[in-house]
Amino acid sequence: MPPSKHRLRKFRFNRPQQIAAVLLLALLVQCLWGIRRKTLSETDYQYARCGREMWEKPSPLAGYFTSCGNIHDGTLAYRAAGLPLTLERLVAGEASTTSTWEMRHEVSHISLLLRLPFVFAALMLGGCLWWVTRRLYGDTGGYIALALYCFSPPIITAAAYPNNEIWAALGVFSAVYTAIGVSHAMQGPREKWRPRIVLLTVILGVTAAAHVSAFVLALLFIIGFMAYVAEGKRAYLPTLLIVWVLGALLILFASYAFRPDAFSYVLRSEAARLGFSLDPAQAFFSSLQNAGITLASAGALGLYFAMRRSRYFGNTAPLIVAVPLFLLITPAVPTTPSLWAVPFLLAFIGGVFADVLETPHRRWFLWITGGLLAAQAVLSLTSLPLLVR
Repeated sequence: MPPSKHRLRKFRFNRPQQIAAVLLLALLVQCLWGIRRKTLSETDYQYARCGREMWEKPSPLAGYFTSCGNIHDGTLAYRAAGLPLTLERLVAGEASTTSTWEMRHEVSHISLLLRLPFVFAALMLGGCLWWVTRRLYGDTGGYIALALYCFSPPIITAAAYPNNEIWAALGVFSAVYTAIGVSHAMQGPREKWRPRIVLLTVILGVTAAAHVSAFVLALLFIIGFMAYVAEGKRAYLPTLLIVWVLGALLILFASYAFRPDAFSYVLRSEAARLGFSLDPAQAFFSSLQNAGITLASAGALGLYFAMRRSRYFGNTAPLIVAVPLFLLITPAVPTTPSLWAVPFLLAFIGGVFADVLETPHRRWFLWITGGLLAAQAVLSLTSLPLLVR
Protein backbone atom coordinates (compact mmCIF):
# COMPACT_ATOMS: atom_id res chain seq x y z
CA MET A 1 0.00 0.00 0.00
CA PRO A 2 1.41 3.47 -0.89
CA PRO A 3 2.52 5.54 2.14
CA SER A 4 0.06 8.32 1.33
CA LYS A 5 -2.88 5.94 1.45
CA HIS A 6 -1.59 4.46 4.67
CA ARG A 7 -1.48 7.90 6.26
CA LEU A 8 -4.98 8.69 5.09
CA ARG A 9 -6.34 5.52 6.66
CA LYS A 10 -4.93 6.55 10.03
CA PHE A 11 -7.33 9.48 10.22
CA ARG A 12 -10.64 8.47 11.75
CA PHE A 13 -13.81 10.42 12.37
CA ASN A 14 -15.86 7.78 14.08
CA ARG A 15 -18.41 8.04 16.87
CA PRO A 16 -16.00 9.30 19.59
CA GLN A 17 -14.61 12.03 17.34
CA GLN A 18 -18.11 12.98 16.22
CA ILE A 19 -19.34 13.37 19.79
CA ALA A 20 -16.27 15.47 20.64
CA ALA A 21 -16.90 17.62 17.58
CA VAL A 22 -20.52 18.20 18.64
CA LEU A 23 -19.39 19.28 22.12
CA LEU A 24 -16.78 21.66 20.69
CA LEU A 25 -19.45 23.01 18.33
CA ALA A 26 -21.62 23.74 21.38
CA LEU A 27 -18.69 25.67 22.87
CA LEU A 28 -18.22 27.58 19.62
CA VAL A 29 -21.90 28.53 19.45
CA GLN A 30 -21.85 29.83 23.03
CA CYS A 31 -18.69 31.85 22.35
CA LEU A 32 -20.09 33.35 19.14
CA TRP A 33 -23.38 34.15 20.87
CA GLY A 34 -21.48 35.99 23.57
CA ILE A 35 -19.31 37.85 21.07
CA ARG A 36 -22.33 39.03 19.11
CA ARG A 37 -23.85 40.54 22.23
CA LYS A 38 -20.78 41.80 24.05
CA THR A 39 -20.11 45.44 23.28
CA LEU A 40 -16.58 46.50 22.45
CA SER A 41 -14.74 48.33 25.20
CA GLU A 42 -11.82 50.74 25.12
CA THR A 43 -9.61 47.88 26.32
CA ASP A 44 -10.62 45.83 23.27
CA TYR A 45 -9.59 48.63 20.95
CA GLN A 46 -6.34 49.08 22.84
CA TYR A 47 -5.45 45.43 22.30
CA ALA A 48 -6.26 45.73 18.61
CA ARG A 49 -4.38 49.00 18.15
CA CYS A 50 -1.28 47.81 19.99
CA GLY A 51 -1.39 44.49 18.16
CA ARG A 52 -1.58 46.18 14.80
CA GLU A 53 1.37 48.37 15.68
CA MET A 54 3.38 45.27 16.60
CA TRP A 55 2.67 43.70 13.22
CA GLU A 56 2.75 46.76 10.98
CA LYS A 57 5.22 49.24 12.45
CA PRO A 58 7.11 47.91 15.47
CA SER A 59 9.40 50.88 16.08
CA PRO A 60 10.60 51.77 19.59
CA LEU A 61 9.74 55.19 20.94
CA ALA A 62 11.55 56.48 24.03
CA GLY A 63 12.15 52.93 25.20
CA TYR A 64 8.58 51.80 24.55
CA PHE A 65 7.63 48.91 22.32
CA THR A 66 4.53 50.63 20.93
CA SER A 67 2.74 53.91 21.47
CA CYS A 68 0.54 52.00 23.94
CA GLY A 69 3.48 51.73 26.33
CA ASN A 70 5.29 48.74 27.74
CA ILE A 71 3.36 45.49 27.81
CA HIS A 72 2.91 44.27 31.37
CA ASP A 73 1.61 40.73 30.85
CA GLY A 74 2.60 39.40 27.41
CA THR A 75 2.53 40.31 23.74
CA LEU A 76 0.64 37.25 22.52
CA ALA A 77 -2.89 38.54 23.17
CA TYR A 78 -2.07 41.88 21.52
CA ARG A 79 -0.62 40.21 18.45
CA ALA A 80 -3.55 37.78 18.31
CA ALA A 81 -6.08 40.63 18.48
CA GLY A 82 -4.26 42.70 15.89
CA LEU A 83 -3.38 39.99 13.37
CA PRO A 84 -6.87 39.49 11.81
CA LEU A 85 -7.21 43.25 11.38
CA THR A 86 -3.76 43.56 9.81
CA LEU A 87 -4.47 40.66 7.45
CA GLU A 88 -7.79 42.20 6.45
CA ARG A 89 -6.06 45.49 5.67
CA LEU A 90 -3.45 43.70 3.59
CA VAL A 91 -6.04 41.70 1.65
CA ALA A 92 -8.08 44.85 1.03
CA GLY A 93 -4.93 46.69 -0.10
CA GLU A 94 -5.54 49.52 2.35
CA ALA A 95 -2.83 51.54 4.03
CA SER A 96 -1.99 50.83 7.64
CA THR A 97 -2.21 54.47 8.69
CA THR A 98 -5.88 54.29 9.66
CA SER A 99 -6.07 53.75 13.40
CA THR A 100 -8.16 51.06 14.99
CA TRP A 101 -10.19 53.82 16.59
CA GLU A 102 -11.26 54.98 13.13
CA MET A 103 -11.60 51.47 11.78
CA ARG A 104 -14.27 50.52 14.30
CA HIS A 105 -16.65 52.70 12.30
CA GLU A 106 -15.55 51.11 9.01
CA VAL A 107 -15.67 47.42 9.88
CA SER A 108 -19.00 46.19 11.20
CA HIS A 109 -17.65 42.76 12.16
CA ILE A 110 -14.67 44.06 14.13
CA SER A 111 -15.87 42.34 17.30
CA LEU A 112 -15.56 38.94 15.63
CA LEU A 113 -12.16 39.82 14.16
CA LEU A 114 -10.84 40.92 17.53
CA ARG A 115 -12.07 37.89 19.42
CA LEU A 116 -11.80 35.08 16.88
CA PRO A 117 -8.19 34.18 17.89
CA PHE A 118 -9.32 33.74 21.50
CA VAL A 119 -12.22 31.52 20.49
CA PHE A 120 -9.68 29.52 18.48
CA ALA A 121 -7.48 29.18 21.58
CA ALA A 122 -10.44 27.93 23.62
CA LEU A 123 -11.28 25.35 20.96
CA MET A 124 -7.64 24.28 20.76
CA LEU A 125 -7.53 23.83 24.53
CA GLY A 126 -10.71 21.76 24.37
CA GLY A 127 -9.18 19.61 21.63
CA CYS A 128 -6.04 19.09 23.70
CA LEU A 129 -8.11 18.17 26.75
CA TRP A 130 -10.11 15.65 24.72
CA TRP A 131 -6.98 14.11 23.20
CA VAL A 132 -5.22 13.75 26.56
CA THR A 133 -8.18 12.47 28.58
CA ARG A 134 -9.31 10.03 25.92
CA ARG A 135 -5.83 8.51 25.71
CA LEU A 136 -5.54 8.30 29.49
CA TYR A 137 -9.08 7.37 30.54
CA GLY A 138 -10.82 6.10 27.42
CA ASP A 139 -13.85 7.51 25.65
CA THR A 140 -15.91 7.89 28.82
CA GLY A 141 -13.32 9.96 30.64
CA GLY A 142 -12.81 12.08 27.55
CA TYR A 143 -16.54 12.74 27.18
CA ILE A 144 -16.91 13.80 30.82
CA ALA A 145 -13.92 16.15 30.81
CA LEU A 146 -14.79 17.71 27.47
CA ALA A 147 -18.49 18.13 28.30
CA LEU A 148 -17.67 20.01 31.50
CA TYR A 149 -15.12 22.09 29.61
CA CYS A 150 -17.49 23.07 26.80
CA PHE A 151 -20.05 24.29 29.35
CA SER A 152 -17.55 26.03 31.61
CA PRO A 153 -18.48 29.72 32.04
CA PRO A 154 -14.89 30.85 32.81
CA ILE A 155 -13.72 29.37 29.51
CA ILE A 156 -16.55 30.96 27.54
CA THR A 157 -15.90 34.32 29.19
CA ALA A 158 -12.17 34.16 28.41
CA ALA A 159 -12.93 33.43 24.76
CA ALA A 160 -15.18 36.49 24.44
CA TYR A 161 -12.58 39.25 24.78
CA PRO A 162 -8.84 39.81 24.12
CA ASN A 163 -6.73 38.44 26.97
CA ASN A 164 -3.62 36.40 27.62
CA GLU A 165 -5.28 34.04 30.11
CA ILE A 166 -6.79 31.60 27.61
CA TRP A 167 -3.48 31.38 25.74
CA ALA A 168 -1.59 30.81 28.99
CA ALA A 169 -4.06 28.07 29.94
CA LEU A 170 -3.51 26.40 26.58
CA GLY A 171 0.25 26.73 26.95
CA VAL A 172 0.52 25.34 30.49
CA PHE A 173 -1.76 22.37 29.79
CA SER A 174 -0.02 21.53 26.52
CA ALA A 175 3.44 21.94 28.04
CA VAL A 176 2.79 19.64 31.00
CA TYR A 177 1.34 16.79 28.97
CA THR A 178 3.81 17.18 26.12
CA ALA A 179 6.62 16.91 28.69
CA ILE A 180 5.06 13.73 30.07
CA GLY A 181 4.88 12.46 26.49
CA VAL A 182 8.56 13.29 26.00
CA SER A 183 9.39 11.34 29.17
CA HIS A 184 7.61 8.26 27.84
CA ALA A 185 9.16 8.67 24.38
CA MET A 186 12.63 8.76 25.93
CA GLN A 187 12.18 5.10 26.79
CA GLY A 188 12.12 4.34 23.05
CA PRO A 189 14.16 5.21 19.94
CA ARG A 190 15.75 8.66 19.75
CA GLU A 191 13.93 9.44 16.49
CA LYS A 192 10.74 9.79 18.53
CA TRP A 193 12.28 12.27 20.95
CA ARG A 194 13.17 15.06 18.58
CA PRO A 195 9.72 16.07 17.22
CA ARG A 196 8.33 16.18 20.76
CA ILE A 197 11.31 18.16 22.06
CA VAL A 198 10.88 20.73 19.28
CA LEU A 199 7.12 20.87 19.88
CA LEU A 200 7.63 21.45 23.61
CA THR A 201 10.10 24.26 22.86
CA VAL A 202 7.49 26.01 20.71
CA ILE A 203 4.77 25.48 23.33
CA LEU A 204 6.96 26.97 26.07
CA GLY A 205 7.79 29.93 23.85
CA VAL A 206 4.11 30.61 23.19
CA THR A 207 3.39 30.25 26.91
CA ALA A 208 6.13 32.74 27.78
CA ALA A 209 4.75 35.18 25.20
CA ALA A 210 1.39 34.97 26.99
CA HIS A 211 2.64 35.15 30.59
CA VAL A 212 6.16 34.82 31.97
CA SER A 213 4.69 33.51 35.22
CA ALA A 214 2.89 30.73 33.30
CA PHE A 215 6.18 29.84 31.62
CA VAL A 216 7.97 29.62 34.98
CA LEU A 217 5.23 27.43 36.45
CA ALA A 218 5.17 25.17 33.40
CA LEU A 219 8.94 24.67 33.75
CA LEU A 220 8.59 23.74 37.41
CA PHE A 221 5.90 21.16 36.66
CA ILE A 222 7.90 19.82 33.72
CA ILE A 223 10.99 19.31 35.87
CA GLY A 224 9.00 17.50 38.55
CA PHE A 225 7.07 15.19 36.23
CA MET A 226 10.02 14.37 33.99
CA ALA A 227 12.23 13.59 36.98
CA TYR A 228 9.54 11.13 38.07
CA VAL A 229 8.59 9.59 34.72
CA ALA A 230 11.88 9.57 32.77
CA GLU A 231 13.32 6.67 34.71
CA GLY A 232 16.84 5.84 33.55
CA LYS A 233 16.98 8.95 31.34
CA ARG A 234 17.15 11.66 34.00
CA ALA A 235 20.71 12.55 33.00
CA TYR A 236 19.31 14.14 29.83
CA LEU A 237 17.04 16.49 31.78
CA PRO A 238 19.55 19.36 32.39
CA THR A 239 20.46 19.47 28.69
CA LEU A 240 16.83 19.41 27.62
CA LEU A 241 15.97 22.19 30.07
CA ILE A 242 18.71 24.38 28.61
CA VAL A 243 17.34 23.76 25.11
CA TRP A 244 13.78 24.51 26.18
CA VAL A 245 14.62 27.64 28.16
CA LEU A 246 16.84 29.13 25.46
CA GLY A 247 14.36 28.24 22.71
CA ALA A 248 11.44 29.69 24.64
CA LEU A 249 13.35 32.90 25.40
CA LEU A 250 14.21 33.23 21.71
CA ILE A 251 10.52 32.96 20.80
CA LEU A 252 9.68 35.46 23.54
CA PHE A 253 12.34 37.83 22.18
CA ALA A 254 10.85 37.45 18.69
CA SER A 255 7.41 38.34 20.07
CA TYR A 256 8.92 41.70 21.03
CA ALA A 257 10.16 42.13 17.44
CA PHE A 258 13.74 41.54 18.67
CA ARG A 259 13.68 44.92 20.47
CA PRO A 260 16.06 44.64 23.46
CA ASP A 261 14.49 47.52 25.39
CA ALA A 262 10.99 46.13 25.15
CA PHE A 263 12.19 42.59 25.85
CA SER A 264 14.15 43.66 28.91
CA TYR A 265 11.06 45.28 30.41
CA VAL A 266 9.27 41.96 30.90
CA LEU A 267 12.31 40.70 32.79
CA ARG A 268 12.47 43.85 34.95
CA SER A 269 8.76 44.14 35.70
CA GLU A 270 8.56 41.31 38.28
CA ALA A 271 6.02 39.64 36.00
CA ALA A 272 7.13 36.23 37.30
CA ARG A 273 6.62 37.09 40.98
CA LEU A 274 4.18 34.63 42.56
CA GLY A 275 2.12 34.41 45.73
CA PHE A 276 -0.70 32.30 47.19
CA SER A 277 -4.21 33.06 48.38
CA LEU A 278 -7.46 31.19 48.97
CA ASP A 279 -9.50 33.90 47.24
CA PRO A 280 -9.24 32.58 43.63
CA ALA A 281 -10.37 29.08 44.67
CA GLN A 282 -13.20 30.49 46.79
CA ALA A 283 -14.38 32.71 43.94
CA PHE A 284 -14.41 29.81 41.47
CA PHE A 285 -16.05 27.12 43.60
CA SER A 286 -18.58 29.43 45.27
CA SER A 287 -19.92 30.71 41.94
CA LEU A 288 -23.38 29.41 41.06
CA GLN A 289 -22.34 29.31 37.40
CA ASN A 290 -19.76 26.64 38.25
CA ALA A 291 -21.99 24.62 40.57
CA GLY A 292 -21.95 21.50 38.40
CA ILE A 293 -18.14 21.57 38.21
CA THR A 294 -17.92 22.22 41.95
CA LEU A 295 -20.09 19.22 42.81
CA ALA A 296 -18.18 17.04 40.33
CA SER A 297 -14.88 18.21 41.87
CA ALA A 298 -16.01 17.38 45.39
CA GLY A 299 -17.25 13.98 44.27
CA ALA A 300 -14.07 13.21 42.34
CA LEU A 301 -11.87 14.22 45.26
CA GLY A 302 -13.82 12.04 47.69
CA LEU A 303 -13.72 9.07 45.32
CA TYR A 304 -10.01 9.61 44.70
CA PHE A 305 -9.25 9.10 48.39
CA ALA A 306 -11.83 6.35 48.85
CA MET A 307 -10.87 4.21 45.84
CA ARG A 308 -7.35 2.85 45.66
CA ARG A 309 -7.69 2.16 41.93
CA SER A 310 -8.05 5.91 41.30
CA ARG A 311 -4.79 6.86 43.02
CA TYR A 312 -2.39 6.40 40.14
CA PHE A 313 -0.18 8.79 38.19
CA GLY A 314 -2.71 9.54 35.43
CA ASN A 315 -5.20 10.90 37.97
CA THR A 316 -2.70 12.34 40.43
CA ALA A 317 -0.73 14.46 37.93
CA PRO A 318 -3.59 16.85 36.99
CA LEU A 319 -4.55 17.17 40.67
CA ILE A 320 -0.96 18.12 41.56
CA VAL A 321 -1.10 20.91 38.98
CA ALA A 322 -4.65 22.11 39.60
CA VAL A 323 -4.37 22.65 43.37
CA PRO A 324 -1.49 25.19 43.37
CA LEU A 325 -2.88 26.96 40.31
CA PHE A 326 -6.19 27.55 42.09
CA LEU A 327 -4.27 29.13 44.99
CA LEU A 328 -1.84 31.15 42.90
CA ILE A 329 -1.77 34.93 42.54
CA THR A 330 0.67 37.20 40.68
CA PRO A 331 0.98 40.45 42.66
CA ALA A 332 2.94 42.35 39.99
CA VAL A 333 0.79 41.50 36.96
CA PRO A 334 -3.01 40.99 36.73
CA THR A 335 -3.63 37.33 35.85
CA THR A 336 -6.18 34.58 36.42
CA PRO A 337 -4.23 31.40 37.21
CA SER A 338 -7.48 29.74 38.31
CA LEU A 339 -8.41 29.65 34.61
CA TRP A 340 -5.15 27.83 33.88
CA ALA A 341 -6.20 25.25 36.47
CA VAL A 342 -9.58 24.47 34.87
CA PRO A 343 -8.44 21.92 32.23
CA PHE A 344 -6.34 20.06 34.81
CA LEU A 345 -9.29 19.95 37.22
CA LEU A 346 -11.58 18.61 34.49
CA ALA A 347 -8.99 16.02 33.47
CA PHE A 348 -8.88 14.86 37.11
CA ILE A 349 -12.68 14.64 37.25
CA GLY A 350 -12.82 12.71 33.97
CA GLY A 351 -10.20 10.23 35.15
CA VAL A 352 -11.79 9.48 38.53
CA PHE A 353 -15.31 9.27 37.13
CA ALA A 354 -14.11 6.93 34.36
CA ASP A 355 -12.67 4.64 37.05
CA VAL A 356 -15.97 4.54 38.96
CA LEU A 357 -17.90 3.79 35.77
CA GLU A 358 -15.84 0.61 35.40
CA THR A 359 -17.06 -0.74 38.76
CA PRO A 360 -20.28 -2.70 39.49
CA HIS A 361 -21.88 0.61 40.49
CA ARG A 362 -21.71 1.84 36.89
CA ARG A 363 -25.48 2.06 36.27
CA TRP A 364 -26.49 4.36 39.12
CA PHE A 365 -23.29 6.40 38.92
CA LEU A 366 -23.95 6.92 35.22
CA TRP A 367 -27.20 8.66 36.15
CA ILE A 368 -25.39 10.84 38.68
CA THR A 369 -22.72 11.80 36.14
CA GLY A 370 -25.34 12.57 33.50
CA GLY A 371 -27.22 14.74 35.97
CA LEU A 372 -24.09 16.73 36.86
CA LEU A 373 -23.24 17.26 33.19
CA ALA A 374 -26.80 18.33 32.38
CA ALA A 375 -26.89 20.69 35.37
CA GLN A 376 -23.63 22.34 34.34
CA ALA A 377 -24.85 22.70 30.75
CA VAL A 378 -28.07 24.38 31.94
CA LEU A 379 -26.12 26.71 34.25
CA SER A 380 -23.76 27.66 31.45
CA LEU A 381 -26.53 28.38 28.96
CA THR A 382 -28.64 30.35 31.42
CA SER A 383 -25.67 32.41 32.58
CA LEU A 384 -24.63 33.48 29.07
CA PRO A 385 -26.40 36.87 29.31
CA LEU A 386 -24.43 37.59 32.50
CA LEU A 387 -21.13 36.52 30.99
CA VAL A 388 -21.32 39.01 28.12
CA ARG A 389 -22.03 42.10 30.21
